[in-house]
Amino acid sequence: MNSNIAIGSVVLSTQGRDKGMYFVVTAVDDGQVYLADGGMRKLSNPKKKNVKHVSDSGTVLESIANKLVSGKKVFDSEVKSALRQFNQQIKQEKPNV
Repeated sequence: MNSNIAIGSVVLSTQGRDKGMYFVVTAVDDGQVYLADGGMRKLSNPKKKNVKHVSDSGTVLESIANKLVSGKKVFDSEVKSALRQFNQQIKQEKPNV
């Protein structure tokens, strides 16, 4: 179901108090993902969440994914900015009802 979630994927939280918020996957473990948004959840302390409790958006932030995989420093501001742009893009695509 969520087997295509990889490092750098943008996911939507479907359960918990962060329900409805978008996060970037910083690591994938057996049935678990580690999420950060650069604001509430920093890269230094990512949220551990069951993969069943997130929904893949189908978007991968390539620049952040490449840095995370190669071990380069990623700043919280980069993640926050990328998610802000992603949220604006989603709002533009979604028709107002």
